[in-house]
Parts: sequence; structure tokens; C-alpha cells
Amino acid sequence: MKVAIITGGSSGIGASTARLLAQKGWKVAINFAHNAAPAEKLAKELGGMAVQADVSDDAQCRRVAKAVLDKYGAIDALVNNAGTTKVVAHNDLEGLTAEDFQRIFLLNVIAPYQMVRACAEALKKARGAVVNVSSVASVLGTGSSVAYASSKSALETMSLSLARSLAPEVRVNVVAPGHTNTPWHPTVRGPERAAEVEKRYSAIAPLKAISQPEDVADAIVWLIEGARNVTGETIYVDGGMHIAAPR
Repeated sequence: MKVAIITGGSSGIGASTARLLAQKGWKVAINFAHNAAPAEKLAKELGGMAVQADVSDDAQCRRVAKAVLDKYGAIDALVNNAGTTKVVAHNDLEGLTAEDFQRIFLLNVIAPYQMVRACAEALKKARGAVVNVSSVASVLGTGSSVAYASSKSALETMSLSLARSLAPEVRVNVVAPGHTNTPWHPTVRGPERAAEVEKRYSAIAPLKAISQPEDVADAIVWLIEGARNVTGETIYVDGGMHIAAPR
């Protein structure tokens, strides 16, 4: 039996990853911060467990790792999918405060580090894998805000350091989606703005399409199960947006 922890696992990319792993026989621990119902429903559906924790808090990260080990006895994979942002136009320099940066970096960078640290011993024992979920904004300097793009760049650099320091026992890789059809975008941007972004993205991306959560989950699961000699890598699931011709 293989065991995976997925932070932010109750919807969107996290839920799709949990479903795909469960289909392959994995036990999944679905972390959620606030809304218990979707996580508990998904965990019941998949025969896994739901674990409430604010992963920006180190003690709660360690509690998640302990709860999973107490129940299943192993941690074979960690998917750091939880994240946050604030939607602010990049030219609106007054739109972001120091507190905004701190909050975004806390969940997008520090929380994944804390989760890796909490799970490191078990992951080494299992010769497991970490996948950190980033964004194409990390290389394009785009996305919902300057703070968000910066945090994802930091996450990718951190992943390189962790891939080196945790080798050879643990592989650490990154999946960087582009615009993905999840409930997150209409919630954060508003339905009309989300539709506008989707239309513009589809026009620019070489593959003329946005991603579905299942597309991103495919890449995450491949990095966990199939990429046995891959570490320190970033896989873009963005319709080719990162190679789009400048406009």
C-alpha cells in the first residue's frame, strides 16, 4: 500500500490528483484548512482520510504527518498543492502591502517547506517523492499579482535546493500549470473576469486551450509513480504558454 498526502486536496487539482492516485491503489490523505465537508466527502469516496490543518503553521504540518503515519504507517508521496493569492493588477504598485506579500509567501513557499520537513523522515524511509504545484506565472511574471508570481518563483528555486539536499532517497519535482479550469478562478477573480482571462489565454497559448484539473493531475502522478530518475525538474502543463511568442 502506498500513501500520499495532498495539501489543498478537497477540490480542483488536488481532488483530481487524489482521485487518480486512489484509482491506482493509493491511500490518500486529503488536507483541508477550513471547509470540512468537501474533504470528508472525497476521503470517504476514495477510502482515504481527511486531515484539517493550516499548513502555514509548522506545528500543524507536523500533526498532519503524525496523523497519517499513525493511521497508515508510511508516507510515500507529498503533493504541496495548497496556495493563495490576491488579485492585483501588476502595474498597481499601491495594491499590495508588505502584509499581502507575507501572507502569500507564508502559504505558497513556507508551508510547502514545512510540510516537506515534517514528512522528510518518512519520505526518506519510503524512497518517496514530493511534487510542488507552482504556476507558469513563475517564469512569465504574470498571474494574479506580483506577489503571487514572485512566490511561485521562490517555490521553484526552493524545490531545486530540496531536490539536491534530499537526494538520493527523495525526488522533488514541480508541476507548473497555466490557466486551469478549477473553481478557484471564478471565486478569486469573479466569473466574468475568469471567463475573460480564459478566452485571452486560449488565444495566446500554442495549443489554444486551457488545462483541466485532470491534465495537471496526470503530470503530478507521473512524477510520483513513473519518473523514477527525475528530480529537480519543472513540468509545465500550460498549453505551451511558457513558449508562446511575445505579443
